[in-house]
Amino acid sequence: MPDEKKDFGKDFADDAKKAANEFQEEVKKTFDPNSPDNGKIVAIIAHITLIGWIVALIMNSQNKTELGSFYIRQTLGIWLLTIVLGIIPIIGCFAAIIGLVLIVMSLINAASNKMEPTVVVGDYFQDWFKSL
Repeated sequence: MPDEKKDFGKDFADDAKKAANEFQEEVKKTFDPNSPDNGKIVAIIAHITLIGWIVALIMNSQNKTELGSFYIRQTLGIWLLTIVLGIIPIIGCFAAIIGLVLIVMSLINAASNKMEPTVVVGDYFQDWFKSL
């Protein structure tokens, strides 16, 4: 009986190690810096809250892509615009809605690999934040 438990424990440990190695390989493929989808991943992550934007900024600094940099600048501009509009008394009521609409439009473009600037202010964001 004790031998069966040892064999079961060893088999379980081997299976767990194999599964962990497979997972690690899949993660490497998904987040490969040389992957053509890396820019798209960075662009999408940039839209997920401030923490997502910081993660995208770090990912993009390791392997800059044009698409990733474009959407990092766009998203930063949208967040700042939403905050500034939120301070203005009458417009502030609609700031969150305006920000959400702009983020969703930008996210849709990022997911479809289109580098289209945000309506009206997107070109300014690209100019103001060109160092990112």
